[in-house]
Amino acid sequence: MASLHHLLSQPIPNLPSSSTPLFPQYTLHIPSLTSLKPKPSNPKKSLLSKSLTVPLALTGSSDSPTSLEPNDPQSLLQQLADSFDLPQDYFAQLPNDLRLDLNDAAFDLSNGPVISEFGKELGETLLNLSRAWEVADTSTSHSLASKLPGLADSLTENAKSALGKRLVSAGRRFQSMGQYGQGELQKIAKVMITTGRLLSARSVSTAAEEQPQGARMLKFGDLQVELTSDKANIGAVIGLAFGIISWEVGQGVQGIPESSLQYANDNALLLAKSLRGALLALCYSSTILSASTAVALIFLGRQLKSKE
Repeated sequence: MASLHHLLSQPIPNLPSSSTPLFPQYTLHIPSLTSLKPKPSNPKKSLLSKSLTVPLALTGSSDSPTSLEPNDPQSLLQQLADSFDLPQDYFAQLPNDLRLDLNDAAFDLSNGPVISEFGKELGETLLNLSRAWEVADTSTSHSLASKLPGLADSLTENAKSALGKRLVSAGRRFQSMGQYGQGELQKIAKVMITTGRLLSARSVSTAAEEQPQGARMLKFGDLQVELTSDKANIGAVIGLAFGIISWEVGQGVQGIPESSLQYANDNALLLAKSLRGALLALCYSSTILSASTAVALIFLGRQLKSKE
């Protein structure tokens, strides 16, 4: 007890004052969140790469008929021929209602003066192709359609327009068949209609380019007549002659007195009067229209002659 009391009575020695901590401190470097972000790339460069990717993906496909140039009829007809590469006896297996539509397509393709429009070789090819559709001969149809690209160079501008109209008309027949099988009929319809429209559009644009500047054309459907001063004067003479004839006929009808005619009853009298009035109105209106047309053609002839 004396030793313990002795120890407790001794003063506690002063600890050395130092700025050094009892426990060593270690600094842990934690990277900030911003340092973990990847280095941003150039936004203009990334947008440019994306903008270049999309057009390439759109223009890279050549399956659609519209990807062909309208100035290349051979490529158009080649794609048309490829669309008839069907399984064997495909047409023969069609239902009766679709066979009727196929016959209608054959009629639209071969209707009219085919030989005179397209020549002997192409005309006979189209006629044989339509017969193959009528008898539902798939292999013959494909072989005949494969001859069309080789005959593209022999097509004139008028023949291209006529062929385009026939293909559009026949293609609509295929389009009316609806979905059948794996959609082969709709593919044929799409190719035929697109090919026909491109051929027709090309022929019309070429004819417009070949038309001489300053020439005036008078169109009656597919018939085009160039207007000249001589033709305008001839038309004026014809119109004037027709007007004189209409005037003389009207005067003759008007000069017949009503009392000189006998009618069975009052109803017949009323009918005769109405017919007489209608005939007079027709004759005099024809006279006025003919005179107006003649005067207009005379002025047009002078205008065309001054330009020449």
